[in-house]
Amino acid sequence: MERAILFCFILGLFVFAGCTSQSSAPVKKPNVEGMTQLPSGLQYRVVKEGTGVSPAATDVVEVHYRGQFGDGQEFDSSYSRGKPASFPVNGVIKGWTEALQKMKEGSKWELCIPPDLAYGKMGIPGAIPPDSTLYFEVELLKVQKK
Repeated sequence: MERAILFCFILGLFVFAGCTSQSSAPVKKPNVEGMTQLPSGLQYRVVKEGTGVSPAATDVVEVHYRGQFGDGQEFDSSYSRGKPASFPVNGVIKGWTEALQKMKEGSKWELCIPPDLAYGKMGIPGAIPPDSTLYFEVELLKVQKK
């Protein structure tokens, strides 16, 4: 059961925020005002600053999230399922691993994850097109320290 949840989560890591997409489809560009870009290319916007602890790569987190492509199409959402996702910080795409370690428990961020920090040139056949920029809304609910 936990593997199924993790697999569904990994398939769905995307939110609206504000960077460019490399897709050939028309894209509604998200609002980029207030985004911070890290040296890796990951972009984020703090919607709500938490006051709890930040997770390490080996910690397990509980999050609510919504993932979208650049055109606004939602591809996955823990909100829609009505249940937060739980997984190890180092068990997801690089963009999530980097962002989660900068967040504090109770935070809510918008992320723009470039392809090289997501699923890259391969994508996920039938789910994530190659070279997709992914957009996520992520709410860090709980950190379980390891």
